[in-house]
Amino acid sequence: MTPDRRRFLQRAATSVAAASPLFQTAGALAQAHPAQRAFNPQPGAWRTFDVTTRVDIELPRGATQVWLPLPSIESDWQKSFTSDFRTNGNARLTEERHYGARMLHVTFAEAGATPYVELTSRVQTRNRAADLSQKTASTEDAASLRFWTRPTALLPTDGIVRETALKATRGARTDVEKARQIYDWVVANTYREPKVRGCGEGDIKTMLETGNLGGKCADLNAIFVGLCRAAGLPARDVYGIRLAPSAFGYKELSGNPASLKGAQHCRAEVHLAGHGWVAMDPADVAKVMRLETPEWIKTTQHPVVTPVNRALFGGWEGNWMAWNMAHDVKLPQAQGPQLGFFMYPVGETGGQRLDSYAPDDFKYQITAREIKA
Repeated sequence: MTPDRRRFLQRAATSVAAASPLFQTAGALAQAHPAQRAFNPQPGAWRTFDVTTRVDIELPRGATQVWLPLPSIESDWQKSFTSDFRTNGNARLTEERHYGARMLHVTFAEAGATPYVELTSRVQTRNRAADLSQKTASTEDAASLRFWTRPTALLPTDGIVRETALKATRGARTDVEKARQIYDWVVANTYREPKVRGCGEGDIKTMLETGNLGGKCADLNAIFVGLCRAAGLPARDVYGIRLAPSAFGYKELSGNPASLKGAQHCRAEVHLAGHGWVAMDPADVAKVMRLETPEWIKTTQHPVVTPVNRALFGGWEGNWMAWNMAHDVKLPQAQGPQLGFFMYPVGETGGQRLDSYAPDDFKYQITAREIKA
């Protein structure tokens, strides 16, 4: 970590005040880029996509298995339809029982042709944006909401997580105020670290204890979710993949439908009294700050960052599809360890887990095709 970055984190940990020297420097940078960017996704027309995952195990070493996530979300922002597949193995559709994460599980015999499976799922997606000035009735019962406040293996709600949540929400009285302060805390104190593999691991206790708050979406949005839960707000990670370019021209908030390797992206939701489930994505604010321009932007007052920071508190762009909201996933018949989350293809051959973060070695491809009316 550079000295400048270390000073930034030290300042941000105690204050988000724009009066700090580093924020003044970023303010001058913003003046050099006066044009305000647009980023304002609003609910509207549905978009339809066919999403295809192709896996080829080119060097099988005995009995082989593959698990592929299926879109498992039905909501006012996503509709999950049928999934079709082709394979030379034995395939079955199954479901993880705690979170309802659907998957295709394929087994291959030790001898035979090169194992392959191709899965195509159809979904519809659309933008989200919450109007927090209006009250809405929640359809969630108390037991369901309690489920989304409980700890998981990577999201403890006691110890340093609880201490941090209480500090971040000091003075907040309403659910909206608590969520806003946690969101701002995550944006101010964490940062995008491009060197982290995949989407990160989401081990928030270790991140907070070490003070190493650099990561990717499964790290930074997990911190948001964990702090919300520790503060008493139901919250959940939503694991998915970007399918298409951003309609607002942000390259870092886009997916290339011809090749979606590395397009996996975790988002978050928080349940707010009087508003129901509300979309959140502080990790994408960090991504824009770090990667959208050649310079590392270190203030939300920059014209490239401001509209993203504003819109992602309560909104998402619908160029993204959700797989599931599952934690601590035990894959059926797997010999390897349980997953912290299920967002990537998973494979095992000869009893050894393949590296889901290395699609060229694992040999999988993901593509999307938008279906126009």
